[in-house]
Amino acid sequence: MFDDQLTPLPDSFLAIWTGARQRLLKPAAEVRQRYDLCEDLANHLQASAQALLHDDGLTEDDVLQRIVLGLSQEGSGLTPDEGVWVARRLAELLNWPADGLANPPAPA
Repeated sequence: MFDDQLTPLPDSFLAIWTGARQRLLKPAAEVRQRYDLCEDLANHLQASAQALLHDDGLTEDDVLQRIVLGLSQEGSGLTPDEGVWVARRLAELLNWPADGLANPPAPA
């Protein structure tokens, strides 16, 4: 087994893929892949988020809201809940508050 398979997934991410019966809605391997994608994306977005904050004069909350909006678009490859999770994880990595972060938009 690889080390990444032994590392437990955060409860906040598992909540996205856990149903009312507290069982995963997708196979564990797929949930692990989704987590790895979202974690990598949050790490990758750090430089872009800091640039938006400093270069464009946006607030931390504005930057996070824009990221949620972008990641919630069709074709992003993420579910709206995953988009919010990525933005919250990004806030955690940057030590930014995420209190004002909106829930994912309702599907159209």
